[in-house]
Amino acid sequence: MKHPFLLGALGYPLLEICARGRTHWSMALAGGASCAAIRRIGQSGMNPLGKALAGGLAITGIEALCGCLWNRRHQVWDYRRQPLNWRGQVCLRYSALWCLMAAGILYIDNLARRA
Repeated sequence: MKHPFLLGALGYPLLEICARGRTHWSMALAGGASCAAIRRIGQSGMNPLGKALAGGLAITGIEALCGCLWNRRHQVWDYRRQPLNWRGQVCLRYSALWCLMAAGILYIDNLARRA
């Protein structure tokens, strides 16, 4: 992954369009920041499971920050109906999904660095 921010800024909104049929420009910023954070985590000395969990927590943290900054006004997403949510901005279900997504990104990044 040569440019992790760019990859996330393009990839996450595209993924969201495929999954939900819509996105918001703010998701490009969140995706870019998330990929950049995952790249840094991938370069740490943690084991793969620790990296995936740290990546998922990083994405959840970015999502919470974005939620407080602009999602409350623009309603890009709403997790209030999800169990174990925090103010409708983050929830356990998607945090677990972010861990899986981080594991996939870490795996692809590791393959790309070996090539």
